[in-house]
Amino acid sequence: MTVQSPDSEEELDPSEIHNVLRNDRRRHAIQHLRDTDGPLSVDTLAEHIASVETGEDPPPRDVRKSVYVSLHQTHLPKLDELGIVDYDQREQMLELRDRAEQVEVYMEVVSEGDISWATYYLGVSALGALTLLAVQFDMLFVSSFGVEFWAWYFLALVGLSASYHWYLERKQRIFGS
Repeated sequence: MTVQSPDSEEELDPSEIHNVLRNDRRRHAIQHLRDTDGPLSVDTLAEHIASVETGEDPPPRDVRKSVYVSLHQTHLPKLDELGIVDYDQREQMLELRDRAEQVEVYMEVVSEGDISWATYYLGVSALGALTLLAVQFDMLFVSSFGVEFWAWYFLALVGLSASYHWYLERKQRIFGS
């Protein structure tokens, strides 16, 4: 759930977005808020980020405290100032604002061992080009199917992949209606 920001119509400058996302803790904070429904305490967020950074659950107390201090003094005030989160310093609670949608397009999160969609599409394109070259030069078994078959095959593969990619983004979108 997001909080309506009074200036949510105003676009963030791309350099501001890149500056925000340049820091791992800010990225983790936005990601965790996206995955959480409703307000979140700074303590809970600090514990989550410390766990991510150390790989330990629960994380060591000194790391949790370090994360908490950096969030409270630096990262959350910056996100609040830009209208990305609503940070109540007195209550130590925060929540995403509508303006956070503007950074979402820059936050493709790729799990370890996975590849990004951009890399996937590049790989499919390269494989398609190599296959068509192999057909052109009558190489391997691919030439028995012909250029037309492979052209339609890779066109369908890209189309199905793009449809699946679109479906996943729609399904995972937290900011939308």
